[in-house]
Order: sequence, then C-alpha cells, then structure tokens
Amino acid sequence: MKIITGGAGFIGSAICWRLNTLGINDILIVDTDMEGTKKQNVDSLEYADFIDKDTFLKQIIKGAINYKVDSIYHMGACSSTTEDDMEFLKENNVEYSKHLAGWCLKNDVKYIYASSGATYGAGEQAFDDDVELFPRLKPLNKYGLSKHMFDLWVVENNLHEKFVGLKYFNVFGPNENHKGDMRSMVNKAYGQIMQNGKLKLFKSLKRDYKDGEQKRDFIYVKDAVDMTLYFDPLTAAGKDLTGIYNIGSGTASTWLELAGAIFTALDKVPMIEFIDMPENIKNQYQYYSKANISKLREAGYSKSCMNLKDSVKDYVQNYLMKDKYLTV
Repeated sequence: MKIITGGAGFIGSAICWRLNTLGINDILIVDTDMEGTKKQNVDSLEYADFIDKDTFLKQIIKGAINYKVDSIYHMGACSSTTEDDMEFLKENNVEYSKHLAGWCLKNDVKYIYASSGATYGAGEQAFDDDVELFPRLKPLNKYGLSKHMFDLWVVENNLHEKFVGLKYFNVFGPNENHKGDMRSMVNKAYGQIMQNGKLKLFKSLKRDYKDGEQKRDFIYVKDAVDMTLYFDPLTAAGKDLTGIYNIGSGTASTWLELAGAIFTALDKVPMIEFIDMPENIKNQYQYYSKANISKLREAGYSKSCMNLKDSVKDYVQNYLMKDKYLTV
C-alpha cells in the first residue's frame, strides 16, 4: 500500500491520479476533509481508504498502522505563505513530518516528502539543492521557514541518505480550486478574465524589475507528479535513490509571459492592470526563482517538461473551461 498525506489536496490528489493511470489503487488517502471543497479532487479517483490526518498521526505515534506499506508520500501541510502563526506551522509542517519520518525508519518504508522552493528566499544561493548550502538559506516567510526547518533536521541527522525530499517550485494545474488565495495565478487569472475581461498583476517595487517582469519557475502539476513518482520504491527507475531535489521546470518566466499564455489559451486580447502589492507580502515577495534541476537530471530523470504555453493551454482549455478535474 501507498499512503498519501494531503491526498485530497492539490499535488496529493494528482499523485493518486497518476498512480491510478499506472494501475495502482491500493492507496490510503490521509487528509482533513473529503466532503468539502476537496471532494471533487478525489471523486473520480480510486483508492482503498481514507483517514483523517489527526487520527492517522495518533496511529503513527502508537505504532497502530496495520497496513503493509511500501511508501509514504507526505504532501500534507499548511501551505499558506501568509500564515503568521509559527507555532501552528511548526506543529503541522515540522513535528508532524518528524513523526512520520520516525515511523518510516522503524518500518523500512520509503519516505517521500514535500519541501518547497520557498525555502530559498530571495535566491542568494542560486536555488541550488546542494545540501551543503542549506544552512545559508534565508526564507522570506514563515511557511518557507517551517519547511526549511524540517529540511535542516533531515540533513543534520543524515536522513537525506534515507529519505527523498522534494522542493516544489510554482506548481499549477487541475485540482487546485480548493486552495483559495493560495491558488496559482493561472487559476486566479482565469476567473478574473472571464468575469472582467482583464487580469491584475502586482507592480514591482524593485528597480531591477519592471512591472510584470518579475520571474518565477512555473511547473505544470503533471510534470511535478512525474518527477515525484520517479522515486517510487516499486515502479520507478529511481526507486533506490534518496536525497533532496528541486522540482521545477528549470526555466524562469515573467508574469507577463504567463499572462500572455493565459490570454492566448482563451483566444482573448491581453488586458492587464497593475496594482499595488499588499502590505503583508511586500517584505516576503520572491522577485525571481529558477530551480536548478541538474541534480535531478544527474539522478537519471530525463523527461522534458511541457513548455509554459502548452501547459497553460492544457490546463485552461481541458480543465478550467470545462470545469473538470483529473480523472482516470
């Protein structure tokens, strides 16, 4: 059996979907809600069972898991980049992860966990996933710090030689509708354009970047999931690999390029309005990100990512416009 925490969420449900396409449905989904806004993410997916995340943690701590498990994909976390309660973040993103780590070590289960490109902060270390550089990283927000804290714990205890940590960059795609303000710009932009005919982007506060020319590494969720499953202990070429890797396209694109791809997918003339950046994100805004994926390539992952224009087109035309989710 495979366990996916956050399995009804964005990347978690996409992992379940991809496993289903490979003929795998012996999956335990761990999450907080299967009846609310996440329900449509898993309605068409196949899995063996569901368990609430708090109940699951209690079972982990008691050693009361009665399944024969080969891997845990730990995607569950508080993913809000504006969350200000550090104790809450520590409990959900650090301590919870440590409990699962301990259980996996004890039971010889492969642990594949989600970290984040937010751990890199402004990118002073060039977004390089060399673990020797991790102590120098300076996340810009508390969410990034919580993910960084767990990465550091893993490295300090040499557990990167036993686990797989994945630093996801700006992932977008189907099954993210439930994420509210944390939805991707593609998802938000679609709603704005369909309602008002135009898209709002933040003005730049740095002279080095003109409005709309801030850059991010955008990666389609289908590519992110393929990279993730490269490390599956039963089915993948990277089944014996461990370590911490960047999960990104390896390309930095501007917000204007992303916006252009969205308008093109909708067959509409671009109309963009630049607005002031909210006060609560001014000091934690990433102006540039570009995943260095050379380590992943050196580990043998050779599949190319969809380019930005094609991936946005697939998302917009085959999912957003049709109000569809990932289906098998």
